[in-house]
Amino acid sequence: MDVVWLWYLLAVVLVLVGILGTILPILPGVPIVFLGLWLAAWAEGFVHVGPAVLWVLALLAVFSVIVDLLASVLGARRAGATRGGLTGAALGTVVGLFFGLPGVILGPLIGAVTGEILYRRGVMAASQVGLATWMALIVAAVVKVAVVFVMLGIFGFAWVL
Repeated sequence: MDVVWLWYLLAVVLVLVGILGTILPILPGVPIVFLGLWLAAWAEGFVHVGPAVLWVLALLAVFSVIVDLLASVLGARRAGATRGGLTGAALGTVVGLFFGLPGVILGPLIGAVTGEILYRRGVMAASQVGLATWMALIVAAVVKVAVVFVMLGIFGFAWVL
């Protein structure tokens, strides 16, 4: 019995879960999308989508992870954050991962504001840094969604050719 269709089904499920994880930052969405695309290429024996295309997709997935990790720190820095604010944004990002969606959304903001206040800056300056950190995360989410669509386009183009 030919079970290749089961691999394709699993690949589609992974891609859809990855897209959902890109929009809702609970899951590592882009790497899951990559895994689904790799599985689809593997299921058909890499006939349509070969190693070169998969390397490009892997690099895009790694790029999205780097953007995600650096977004809160770079956003805080752009707003003139002190070392305390930068450290707080980074710690808030990591700690926020353990609290699901609310933690992922609010962790960097709370961390940056707390770090700024502990560094003896005023509440207004700390709030500006926190807001900039949060806005950088929004930009990172938009970049990740764009990367997913680029990955899907590259995969689809390679599959057709």
